[in-house]
Amino acid sequence: MANKKIIYRCFGGAHSSVVAAAIHLEQLRTDSLPSDAELMRLTLFDRQTQDGHGLMHFLGFDERGMQVYCLGCRNAGETVERVLLQVAEVLGVREELFFVDTLHCVTFKMRIGGYLSRRWQLIRIGRPFVLDGTRKAFPALVKLVEKVKKEVLT
Repeated sequence: MANKKIIYRCFGGAHSSVVAAAIHLEQLRTDSLPSDAELMRLTLFDRQTQDGHGLMHFLGFDERGMQVYCLGCRNAGETVERVLLQVAEVLGVREELFFVDTLHCVTFKMRIGGYLSRRWQLIRIGRPFVLDGTRKAFPALVKLVEKVKKEVLT
């Protein structure tokens, strides 16, 4: 179990995957919505650059010793996942990788805010949208992480 690597992936690796990983690592409480300050304290939250796309960012070990990562794949998420799983198969470590797509949890405000903040560097305009949208997405991200933790145990 300790060799398992959980990889949360999304478009840019700056919002939903970062928050899901933080929930998984118990860096955010799940019984209340996070504040702006709590979200902004997360590594990479609304800070990822285009140079970081395609890189797996290690964020920590969970309570079972599993490694947790986030990954921004742009529009190639499924392709990246397939390639990495095939490489892992060739290397004999396929069972160690567990990919989680967080894009279905992303809200419209997160998309708009992320585009403004990360793509156009209009941070003062985009960040409030991202923060509000992330809080709206938070319950869905919590459910996703709970599902992942159950699936990984089986």
